[in-house]
Amino acid sequence: MTMQRRGFLRSAALGSGALMVAPRLVLANVETERRFVFIIQRGAADGLDTVIPYADPALATLRGALGVGSQGMHKLDGTFALHPSLAGLSGLYARGEALFVHAVASPYRERSHFDGQNVLESGGASPYALRDGWLNRLTTLLPASREEAIAFAPTIPLALRGETEVASYAPSGLPEAPDDLLARVGDLYDSDPQFHALWASAMRTRELAQDAAKRQDPATVGRTAGGILARADGPRIAMIETSGWDTHAGQKSRLATQLRGLDTLIAALRERLGAAWADTTVLVATEFGRTAAVNGTGGTDHGTASAALLLGGAVRGGRVVADWPGLSAGALYEGRDLRPTLDLDGLIAVAAAESLHLDPERAMHTLFPGRPFNPNLAGLVGA
Repeated sequence: MTMQRRGFLRSAALGSGALMVAPRLVLANVETERRFVFIIQRGAADGLDTVIPYADPALATLRGALGVGSQGMHKLDGTFALHPSLAGLSGLYARGEALFVHAVASPYRERSHFDGQNVLESGGASPYALRDGWLNRLTTLLPASREEAIAFAPTIPLALRGETEVASYAPSGLPEAPDDLLARVGDLYDSDPQFHALWASAMRTRELAQDAAKRQDPATVGRTAGGILARADGPRIAMIETSGWDTHAGQKSRLATQLRGLDTLIAALRERLGAAWADTTVLVATEFGRTAAVNGTGGTDHGTASAALLLGGAVRGGRVVADWPGLSAGALYEGRDLRPTLDLDGLIAVAAAESLHLDPERAMHTLFPGRPFNPNLAGLVGA
């Protein structure tokens, strides 16, 4: 069967009911009972206001009125606290289902969103060094299922491009196919062993798309992802794209809204996964962080290191992983940014490998070729 034929069948089945949401969801099918979800924060999320180093004496001076008051934050330990909008994640931390990694960065050291996201998603050491994505390469380390990966988005994100076949669905300008026409086509393919399974899969995807397209909020995306991942025959790897993290101005209210949305998405994902949450790891990361000091418009500018979040029933949580560099003037990277002390590539490789019962060193070499493996990050996810 040709790709053109496969694409025609899917297009006919989906019509204008295809799903396009913000956040956007991508799913990959592999044979495992473990689940791995990557949530990208496009726009450079501010790690200093997400996982707040409240005990660092320089923080109050750098952040001024932008800083979060001690009464509202969720204290994790004697050094770090979560933003007030992350009440759900605070609860996960208390249950040992969340850990936070601070002062972490990819190898990228400039401040372009496009280049930074390219490095984060491709796994290259520099922008455009690799053409495929680390999440696609991750799927090649696991036995393939019978279905393609699914991207509910107009384009497939770079992290999922590569050897594993990925289909992309976006809203169509054509009128949606009537139900009676779809039923007649289904009858036509009932006796065809090759096309029957393909048509049935397309119709299941159409139903999921129509259900989720009714609303486009973070809770719906979390419930959609959780419901699909929880299915016995469902995909096991997902990527969720979130945007709006570029807080150059008005950061205090804007970041609070962004983090509340993320907290809601995670809560909905966990609820719909049900028992499968125990076998799930969720990694949240951004292309780079933001400046330590506030700018003149109540925001922060493009920076370097940030914070990454690791969540799930399989996570060995209840801790903050950090080689904290400090925020004093002499400690800042280039005199302005949180200095990176942990490698985001290494964190991703170990978290993904331990989540899916793969060899971490092999995963590092496959996902991030040429990058050094850090065995000290072992033990992020339980067996």
